[in-house]
Amino acid sequence: MDRNPSPPCSDAEEEEGDAVGNTVYSKHWLFSVLTRLIEVIAPAEPDPAASPEGARTELDEEMENDICKVWDMSMDEDVALFLQEFNAPDIFMGVFAKSKCPRLTEICVGILGNMACFQDICMSISKDENLGQVLLQRLCDSDSPTLLETSRLLLTCLSQPEVANVWVERIRENPSVYDCVCFIMSSSTNVELLVKVGEVVDKLFDLDEELMLTWIKSGTCRSVGPSGDDSPEELPDFKIVPCILEAAKQVRSDNPEGLDVYMHILQLLTTVDEGIQAIVQAPDGGKDTWSLLYDLVCQELCQPDDPPIIVQEQKTVLASILSVLSAMFASQTEQEYTRMRKSKLCYFFVFLDMPLIGSLIRILQFMEGCGKRAGDNSKESEQEETGRTDVNEEDFHLKILKDICCELLSNMLQELTKENTLEGLHQGHLNEQTCSCAFQNLLPLYFASVESFLEVLREADQTLADNLEKRFPSLKVHT
Repeated sequence: MDRNPSPPCSDAEEEEGDAVGNTVYSKHWLFSVLTRLIEVIAPAEPDPAASPEGARTELDEEMENDICKVWDMSMDEDVALFLQEFNAPDIFMGVFAKSKCPRLTEICVGILGNMACFQDICMSISKDENLGQVLLQRLCDSDSPTLLETSRLLLTCLSQPEVANVWVERIRENPSVYDCVCFIMSSSTNVELLVKVGEVVDKLFDLDEELMLTWIKSGTCRSVGPSGDDSPEELPDFKIVPCILEAAKQVRSDNPEGLDVYMHILQLLTTVDEGIQAIVQAPDGGKDTWSLLYDLVCQELCQPDDPPIIVQEQKTVLASILSVLSAMFASQTEQEYTRMRKSKLCYFFVFLDMPLIGSLIRILQFMEGCGKRAGDNSKESEQEETGRTDVNEEDFHLKILKDICCELLSNMLQELTKENTLEGLHQGHLNEQTCSCAFQNLLPLYFASVESFLEVLREADQTLADNLEKRFPSLKVHT
């Protein structure tokens, strides 16, 4: 049987006025399915297919087939309005309260998710406090498909400006949401679910800094979470950063969009001091975060054998990653970790400086290559209004990436020692071509960093330093 079979249509022989709105779907058929749904959760007589507790754990094939048709039909606004008028959300409330059938719960949440795509219905669903609380409780479900549909529904509501604040406030008042979301991120292997939950967290943090701060500070006491039966179980003492990292590791190879989402969540954390501290003052000194981000930049994204245009595709995820690395590096510099050689965090940064610097310069080189390509096509782009808008938007995102990249590169160059520089020359990360690219992009804004690096470079390779001074006369004047 197909997951979502084709919806039924009204027959021409049906009585006039049976069609739902302007559709060809039958009101009578919809009414009959919803009536049968009520009977499923509240049978008049004991059902031999029910569990000992009296609740059905599985749907019969015909009922599942029909309710899946309703799921498909609910994407039509007229059908969604009909379901709303028939008080379908109240029926689904009964399903959530009484049903022991995961498949039925999944479908009913999915139907509500489709209905919430329409503004008026979304407002009605969102303002129903009881329904809102019950839906948040679905996040503690142990069934992955139900969790996926619940997350989709929440994201739909959070994306509607008229009701977003209602859900933010509701979530803020329900600490269990934090526990359940962290549990999913830290333990699930379902990539589709992890991506959708990540989108919910990303939206929440983007909408409300206060909620983000609360979640950053959470995880200091044990909480109740999902369980296989009606009794809750104790969850581990969750911290938001390790949970985000675990989810990112799960999605990194299978879903680039999902990786982008989780990197943006980390970037949002670094917009507040508490978030940066949560990252760099973790028990491992921030090593897990740095290790994952470093590996993505140096081993996976924007690699030497990629065409320069790849930077266009990866610009948003690169911007998020480099922004977090920059915040971490600045934080360890401010706290003078470079003077504390026994610090794990400092040792890790120093050890990884040169490969990362090489990757940053490569990103800048790729952007220069994209800039030349854009220049070659500029005349054609100017002839089309839509094309010109796309180019401008593309330029804007690339500029953000370049700014972040240059800031991190300048900070790292300023911290290099003669030993680091010699290692970079030996490994091939530093040469006349890469240094020229770096100087071209950093000057004149980061003149002090370039000048500081040039002094160290002169100790490591006098000839290279002299050649760079010739290429950039402004440096020679100041030396």
